[in-house]
Amino acid sequence: MTAARSPKLSTPLEQGGTPMPPADRPPMGLRERKKLKTRQAIRSATFALIEEQGYDATTVEQIADRAEVSPSTVFRYFPTKEDIVLTDEYDAIMLEELRSRPADEPWMDSLRHVMRKALALGLSEEPEVTRLRTRLGAEVPAVRSRMMESMSATGVLIRQAIAARTGLDQDGLEVRVYAMSLVGGLMEVSMYWAENGHREDLTDLMVRAMDVLEHGLPTGNP
Repeated sequence: MTAARSPKLSTPLEQGGTPMPPADRPPMGLRERKKLKTRQAIRSATFALIEEQGYDATTVEQIADRAEVSPSTVFRYFPTKEDIVLTDEYDAIMLEELRSRPADEPWMDSLRHVMRKALALGLSEEPEVTRLRTRLGAEVPAVRSRMMESMSATGVLIRQAIAARTGLDQDGLEVRVYAMSLVGGLMEVSMYWAENGHREDLTDLMVRAMDVLEHGLPTGNP
């Protein structure tokens, strides 16, 4: 959800994007760079194969061969094929961005800022991947199911951010309900966008969803 991103790449589906660390973060060591490069190669191979032959026809063995790694390496980085499609590097970075917002800024304004930034970067650097990922989430039951499972981890990160900002208990019922309402809303934005052929502006859809979370349904009733 879900985050500063990588240098722009010329062919996102072939190469895949990797996020740049914030300017104040120490540069990654050699081991971290190698791991990130391997993750990138696996993701890039997966998306390229899916574009060529479809999701169901793409096997982990084919992905490993295209990425020039072993199948066991693929599974070491991604427990399932669905995880390759859904996993990115952005959640932790988005959390950092959220925590860096001014303490007196309204919470929803902070969220809108972070989501606008994340979406803008994703759509500018990996537009084909972003559209393919959301389409698979809408069309492939296994991807959609895994997406719903992964939302729990994103929800925990959001709960941590809420607790840091408000002082509320991150495990309290109200915080849990709020965080998962946000996560579920953003998932529905992704599904709606894909189901409608990616015709509408994704950022506008996200803003509409967050308006619903902040103000309720636009029923016109007082």
